[in-house]
Order: sequence, then structure tokens, then C-alpha cells
Amino acid sequence: MEDFIPIFAIFAVFGSITAIVVGPSWLKSRERREMQATVRAAIDKGQPLPPEVIEALSTEATKNLSSRTRDIRRGIIWLATGVGIAAFSLINEMRGVGDDWDNGGNFDSGLLGIAAIPVTVGLAYLVLSFFNKNKD
Repeated sequence: MEDFIPIFAIFAVFGSITAIVVGPSWLKSRERREMQATVRAAIDKGQPLPPEVIEALSTEATKNLSSRTRDIRRGIIWLATGVGIAAFSLINEMRGVGDDWDNGGNFDSGLLGIAAIPVTVGLAYLVLSFFNKNKD
């Protein structure tokens, strides 16, 4: 029985992560399928669609389109994440070394390389925001 506890813990952790990631998208797709089935049944019976249903379907389709403000917001969030990781790396390096600030610091941390990834993604979103014609 004690051999079962670590296996259960591993499945619980990865099962929770999977449920958090997959669950909402599965529920959303199920809701979308039910809405399409309802609309299809109404059209098959010859009933006109109310304007609210048409508006809900059109806003659902345009909701995920990127816009300038959405791109700018994502870019700033990614930039802030990268700057935060870089600041953590520098503070962590300086804290461990001591008075290395006066000597120019030690900037060869691996976290600085990792911080470059979200900074680059953030810059890409900011550049895309200038080329995006969709405004909110």
C-alpha cells in the first residue's frame, strides 16, 4: 500500500495540471457544439434566427482576433516577465558574490539567457501592434 502513494501523488499532480489546461477548452468546445446543434435544428425547422443569436455567434468569431491594444498588452506583459526574470537573476548573482557591483558585476547567469526569450516575444508583440489594422 505504501508503494501506491508516490504513484498516486504523481498522477494527482499531472492530472491536476491536465485538468486545468484541457478542462476549460473541452467545456468551451462542448458548449459551441451544443449551440451549433441548436442553430442547425432551428434552421432545419424553418424558424428564423433571432438577432441576439446571430450577434452572439458573430462576437464569438471575432472575439479571438488580435487587435492593437491586445497586442500591446501582451507585449508589455511579456516584456515585464523577461525584465523580472533578468532582475531576479542579477539580484541573485550579486547577493551571492558580495560587493561585486563595484567590479562591474557577473553577467554570465543562465537566467539572463532565459529572460531574453520573453523579452523577445514581448518586442515581437509590440512590433506586431504597429502593423495590426484591427482596433478595439
